[in-house]
Amino acid sequence: MTSDDVTRSLLRSVSRTFYLSVRVLPEALRETMGVAYLLARASDTIADCEGTPAATRLRRLTDFGGMVQGGVNAPTIAIIQRDIQPRHEGEQALMAALPEVLQRFGAFKTWEWKETQELVSNIIRGQSNDLGAFPNPENVTALEDADRLEDYIYLVAGCVGEWWTRIAFHHYPKYSAKSEEDLMPLAGGFGKGLQLVNILRDIRADLRDGRCYLPADELRAAGVDPATLRDAPSDAQPVFDAWMETARGYLDQGRDYIRAIRPWRIRIACYLPWRLAGQTLDLMTSHSPLQMTRKMKVPRTAVYSSMCRSLFAAVSNRPVV
Repeated sequence: MTSDDVTRSLLRSVSRTFYLSVRVLPEALRETMGVAYLLARASDTIADCEGTPAATRLRRLTDFGGMVQGGVNAPTIAIIQRDIQPRHEGEQALMAALPEVLQRFGAFKTWEWKETQELVSNIIRGQSNDLGAFPNPENVTALEDADRLEDYIYLVAGCVGEWWTRIAFHHYPKYSAKSEEDLMPLAGGFGKGLQLVNILRDIRADLRDGRCYLPADELRAAGVDPATLRDAPSDAQPVFDAWMETARGYLDQGRDYIRAIRPWRIRIACYLPWRLAGQTLDLMTSHSPLQMTRKMKVPRTAVYSSMCRSLFAAVSNRPVV
């Protein structure tokens, strides 16, 4: 199995949506985008590993960040693999392949290596802040205010949109009808929108783990004590609905981003997650996750439909509405 085969296999096992996007990217971007995603997913696996104490996860995140900065360290990888043993089969494979993923990253060209190093450092900072914000899974803790939530979704996703855009402009100087400077705010908003949709979709599972991303000051203004939300999640519906509108606004920026960019393969790669996130928002409007016990997912038929629509979005802005 070649290194490219390993990357594709790992991507397919940890993210069906991003795997589809990477497959269609131009060859010039495929390696960079694929390996960068695996690095980000590895740090996410470390940060979220069930059964591992938060303090240990924080130390292993720091260890992982050190290798992103300074290269592969076999003893450090062994410690991470010992302490981080995820239940998800795809994440298990990713942890086992960590040395190869880091080696592939180390082979990046200097400019892309520096850009990606900064990206992963930002993501790790956001994840570390997240671990510190929710110290006790036995009790529900909410983020203090909107600024904390906005900071988090920027560090783990908004900056990804900006990184993606810099990488794309580097390879394709005529990447967009807009200038890089004008496109960058849309790129950040696009990334934040995708992350915020995921947060809203997973709100019940996070509450069970003691995490509430809805701001505490907004909940209290609505007469809700965050500590009670595990037993009465629907009390948060008004605040939840307001953040649904914020997510829609960010996805509107994603729409404008896609309409502005030119390379047809990259348009497809961006359209798929944008379309699926919009469909997830529509599902949450009719079936609030606060009132559901199972995880909400866009049906597989909708994924296939979005893939078909993406072919039209590659050459026309008509589907991007």
